[in-house]
Amino acid sequence: MNTLLVGRLRRQERPKFAGSSRAKRATKSPRGQRRAGDARSAGQTASEESFYNAEAMRGADFDELAFFRAIHESGVRAILIGRRALVLLGLPVLTADYDFWIAIDQIAAFNAAAVRCDLHPTVDPDEARRRGRYVVENDEHVDVLVARSVTTVDGVEVAFEDVWARRQAVTLAPGLDVQLPIVDDLILTKRFANRPKDLEDIRLLRMIKSEEKK
Repeated sequence: MNTLLVGRLRRQERPKFAGSSRAKRATKSPRGQRRAGDARSAGQTASEESFYNAEAMRGADFDELAFFRAIHESGVRAILIGRRALVLLGLPVLTADYDFWIAIDQIAAFNAAAVRCDLHPTVDPDEARRRGRYVVENDEHVDVLVARSVTTVDGVEVAFEDVWARRQAVTLAPGLDVQLPIVDDLILTKRFANRPKDLEDIRLLRMIKSEEKK
């Protein structure tokens, strides 16, 4: 994303903490690889922006890079959505949680990756499939969407397989990529609930789109 745009966004936006007691962490790719932090502020050195800053992006007792690496190495088709995805795109938002959308037949494999980081599912795979979503957690909280498709508040059906086919990736470290929806699909996921913070996120994502058209 354009550096000048990010600078304007960071001046305009003052992210608000959601009140969680956990540390708030500010943490692209069909397959044009983009490094985390490509949307960086002016004056940052090449060494500072080269790869994701794990210490700045994680809570004191949780190794976020290890979590992302466990998912990457599992081979699970998992897409990072929610505000964490916006953070990886360089937008000035904060969040304490993680949101993933995964293939419905890979729940057990995702859970096995999560357990490597001491994150445990709240329900078994059959119940997760019945509900369409579940959580893995300890002190961290990870919402996991497992529906084959979700309908937005304005009636648009969004299918996991379509979002996966169009995905982009962000490189956090050598050999470690996290899969994200493209911006248009990320906007659609923000229309699943249409909360006030989702509307604000959509505004920021549309600014990325308008800048990319220039």
